Amino acid sequence: MILSEASPTKTTVLVTGATGFLGAYIVKELIQKGYAVRALKRKTAALPFFIEQAILEQVEWVEGDVLDLGLLEDALTDIELVIHAAAIVSFHKRDRSRMYATNIQGTANLVNFSIELGVRRLVHVSSVAALGRTANGEEVTEEKKWTDSRLNTHYAYSKHKAEMEVWRGMAEGLEGVIVNPSTILGFGNWHNSSCALFKNSYEEFPWYTTGVNGFVHVQDAARAIVALLEHSVTMERFIISAENWSFRKLLTTIADGFNKKAPQREAGPLLSELAWRLEKIKAAFSGKQPLLSRETAKIAQSKTYFDNRKLLGVLPEFHYTPLEQAVLESCKQYLAHYSV
Repeated sequence: MILSEASPTKTTVLVTGATGFLGAYIVKELIQKGYAVRALKRKTAALPFFIEQAILEQVEWVEGDVLDLGLLEDALTDIELVIHAAAIVSFHKRDRSRMYATNIQGTANLVNFSIELGVRRLVHVSSVAALGRTANGEEVTEEKKWTDSRLNTHYAYSKHKAEMEVWRGMAEGLEGVIVNPSTILGFGNWHNSSCALFKNSYEEFPWYTTGVNGFVHVQDAARAIVALLEHSVTMERFIISAENWSFRKLLTTIADGFNKKAPQREAGPLLSELAWRLEKIKAAFSGKQPLLSRETAKIAQSKTYFDNRKLLGVLPEFHYTPLEQAVLESCKQYLAHYSV
């Protein structure tokens, strides 16, 4: 149900997944808006270099993860507002067990303690993957029902099941919303996550696919999430996606931003199938994570369009950064950082 907008409460917000790409920008947005932030980070996780040190120094960092029940209970003590962005994003078989545990059981733990300790509001950061992909270019809205499909990745299954825990919590009285960002673009660690798209383009990766996907600037996603934290809308989900682009258009725009050669060779389904198998063999000998997997090859071939009108209707003052502008600005930031 959608209610009227409420004024933000300037209090401490717990952010999980705070050192991740999106989580770090959420922390930055909260600090800049005057909130106090308590942030959960794994002991092995480094603080994000792409966020200003002055921002990071204002955060109360708590080492641990959402599978540590005692630590999680302590972290949620005296907390009214939570943004749950912790998740493992992987499309490789070796990570599946850990991904399912963190994404599903970790979310269940957070929901249970939030109810028990009286958390007032939760924003759960899911993914458009949890809505399921389409093969023939259908438009996806918040009303789309999950269906088992060969197009869905194990990551998608884990996020869908995590959402079930959040819906359960809201049915038990927890106020909150679920957000489903599309592929997030911006300046971060280009060795990880969707930021690797920039690294591949900088290195003039020659292949493209005809797949279509939704994309959004990381700063826009963070702004929308904090705006929904401040709103009174509850028991709803919102797609966060600026524009639907083909992968070829995206990679060409990034290449232009780096003044590099754009991809010229189309990788059809058969070639993509061969490519991920070759990457698997290469990784077996090198010990490194393969650049491509069966699941990422599948995503690159699918055509899915995302409708963003519901969020814009609830947040009339919010606007998306044009995707071309977001990409070119990010390229400048990558060049400034990695060319030093």
